[in-house]
Amino acid sequence: MRRLFLIVLLWLPLLCFTCSASAETFTCLACHSAMKGKIRTEAGALINVNVDGEQYAASVHGGFDCLTCHKQLSTNPHEPAKTAGIPKNVASLAGKIPHKAKVDPIALAACVECHDAAYDALQQSVHGKNVIDKKQSDGALCIDCHGSPHYITPKNTAASMVGKKNIVKTCGECHENEELAKKYNFGTHILERYRESFHGKKYIIGHPNAPTCVNCHGYHDVRKWDDPKSPVAWDNRTETCGKCHKGATKKFVTAITHKHIGKDAPIPYWFEKGLIVLLLSVFAFITGHVILEAISEIRDRIFRKKEGHHE
Repeated sequence: MRRLFLIVLLWLPLLCFTCSASAETFTCLACHSAMKGKIRTEAGALINVNVDGEQYAASVHGGFDCLTCHKQLSTNPHEPAKTAGIPKNVASLAGKIPHKAKVDPIALAACVECHDAAYDALQQSVHGKNVIDKKQSDGALCIDCHGSPHYITPKNTAASMVGKKNIVKTCGECHENEELAKKYNFGTHILERYRESFHGKKYIIGHPNAPTCVNCHGYHDVRKWDDPKSPVAWDNRTETCGKCHKGATKKFVTAITHKHIGKDAPIPYWFEKGLIVLLLSVFAFITGHVILEAISEIRDRIFRKKEGHHE
């Protein structure tokens, strides 16, 4: 009996928290699960007001109540936004990203409470510096890669935007954008070049060990290739490639990873086109030669029959 009492005593606070969280979530979803469409805020941002309750419950955040992230709100959403009681690290980060999160910077910055190590790495990455230091609104932060925080699922699920099956497409949302490629000078046709490479062809056929973007470039701490700390910097490529290719050497890592195509590499592009033309020409010559030989043979046989009949 005493043992049962201790178990109940230990689990009671957790049970109360769960019930409380569910009540808060239910209060918000009572409206937001029924609301449809998008609204424009006073700041001019267009937001989707609908939240699918079932998908939210199945997400990694399904056990949290809404106010865990939306710290400026209260149980009564029509009350003025709160400014007191917000953790310093969240408030500090929110002050750096209002241009990125025009609707609720506090909610986006709230990720740092649980994922502080990921945010530390992100702030040193090319993505984080672009948003926080350079104040660019089109840089990538959490929800650009992971999707809506209401629907994030573990990365080993089919729905995860950062899972093996979807990560290449997710990175391509920005890196295949011609406007961003021109603005940040990171090249075009990156996904096409990847798919044409040996790694990409393995990925397309579903090979479980095929490397994707994050295997070579990292994820939260992505850096430019010429950054000494980048895993694809020349001095680091041997170690990076060696994770899959044991004994990789300097000569090995100079091999092309993203196949260069089109205007990015005109010499190999036109050389490849020339080889295709040469190959087709050889086949056309052989086929034509065979056809002419057949015609010649048929002609000779017909003439021989006519000459034999004449004699």
